[in-house]
Amino acid sequence: MRKASRLSKEILLVLMALLFLSPVYIIFVNSFKTRKELYENTLALPEDFNFRFYTEAMEQMDFFNAFINSMIVTVVSVAFIVILSSMTAWMLARTGGKVSTIIFMTLIATMLIPFQTIMMPLMQLVTNITQNLGIPLYNTLGGLIFMNIGFNAALSVFLYHGFVKSIPLSLEEAATIDGASKFGVFWRIIFPILTPITATVMILNVILIWNDFLLPSLTLIDKELRTIPLSVFYFFGEFTIEWNLAMAGLTLTIIPVVIFYIIAQKYIIKGIGEGAVK
Repeated sequence: MRKASRLSKEILLVLMALLFLSPVYIIFVNSFKTRKELYENTLALPEDFNFRFYTEAMEQMDFFNAFINSMIVTVVSVAFIVILSSMTAWMLARTGGKVSTIIFMTLIATMLIPFQTIMMPLMQLVTNITQNLGIPLYNTLGGLIFMNIGFNAALSVFLYHGFVKSIPLSLEEAATIDGASKFGVFWRIIFPILTPITATVMILNVILIWNDFLLPSLTLIDKELRTIPLSVFYFFGEFTIEWNLAMAGLTLTIIPVVIFYIIAQKYIIKGIGEGAVK
């Protein structure tokens, strides 16, 4: 009876895995097909696994320039998010009191606000700041990075805050007695302990920022500043859609995130479990 129950669960898991992976399969196999093959049968394997569509897609996307732009935006944004969010969460968790609680709850409340409700006022504000104050927030990678930090900080602080509360205060007290400064306590004692949740924060933010289309589409105008999602979007024209090239571009977009996730995946479940629950 137990074996039958276990077997049925395993079959169910396999079927669910196939269901969730089916979009990836469709994107991958159709990236090798001609337009004729694609319209004849979307699910069938291609007649020839030829990478010519990948080459053409990379040329039309200006892939390497878009890749560098995406890397700059993602790496710099995630680095600042990790540093600022971990420090903020540590201070909020250790300070306590009504002020810290209000600040923390305000950050959590911002997670409930849909971006679509504030995107137009945000763009008006960013444009005014760029034009009137001369601070380059609009149509610059720096401005996009600044906004990414702001929009993704709340979730990161939330995850770090729960993890910090699970760290014994005696470790910090011992370091302080030994002569460590506040800065030294954080970077030498606390931050190394935060490694599992840091990996989780990095993975979540890399996925969010790398795949983000809406904010870059509102912020970046010049072609040379396009990120990869923006470059792929231009395969979807007003009157025609180059599906095979679009699928090749989407596959190229997915690969870096998958590689990063595989490298850091051992931390994500542990980090979420210890950071969000405790």
